Amino acid sequence: MSSISRVLLSLVVFSLVTGTALAGDAATIRGALAKAIPDVKIDSVTPSPIDGLYEVMTGTQLMYVTGDGRYFFDGRIVDLKTRTDISEPRLAAARQQAVAKIDEENMVIFAPDDYKHTVTVFTDIDCGYCRKLHSQIDQYGEEGIRVRYLFYPRAGKGSSAYKDAVSVWCADDRQAAMTDAKSGKEVEAKTCDNPVDEHMALGGDLGLRGTPALVLESGDMVPGYVDPKRLSALLEKSGQ
Repeated sequence: MSSISRVLLSLVVFSLVTGTALAGDAATIRGALAKAIPDVKIDSVTPSPIDGLYEVMTGTQLMYVTGDGRYFFDGRIVDLKTRTDISEPRLAAARQQAVAKIDEENMVIFAPDDYKHTVTVFTDIDCGYCRKLHSQIDQYGEEGIRVRYLFYPRAGKGSSAYKDAVSVWCADDRQAAMTDAKSGKEVEAKTCDNPVDEHMALGGDLGLRGTPALVLESGDMVPGYVDPKRLSALLEKSGQ
């Protein structure tokens, strides 16, 4: 899908070229977007809480478009009266759906015998805070948290971090290989069919800017390292 910046540029050009105000409804918006950016895949068009403004979901990205299909903006809407971010629930639901498309067989999972919560963590083998998080994997387990790892080597495909991710996946014991790699130990280089590219594509769709990045059961995304007890509290709060 086109980047938000490309969407913005295309829509601005489209509005300047047409200068047309059309009837405000979902069909009008879909038609306007199809003309401006033919390759965009629109999942839904629904009225927003603001009159005349519509929510448009494209994968895990949310934009707002005026009912005449002419103007749009990319950003969050905050209700100043209640001080709530009314965009986040829609984004969280989209994240939930996107992560759910990755089968657990294509994740490296560390699970205690008894757990209350599951967190999906995008990780980079070479990332310092990713290593700090993993060094406390037993403490997360003690808090009743199951950790599902997805690979997101920030240096990109072909980098040493990417190759290490593939080697961890292809190891006979993925959990042990992950722990060794996170400890700075050398992992035997191996190749095989792997989901690393799929993980990276999902991270890109979610707009990751760094690792670790945690996706909670609620679909909320938490960037950066979070210690076990604080993460447990966040999970309890998000589950309310």
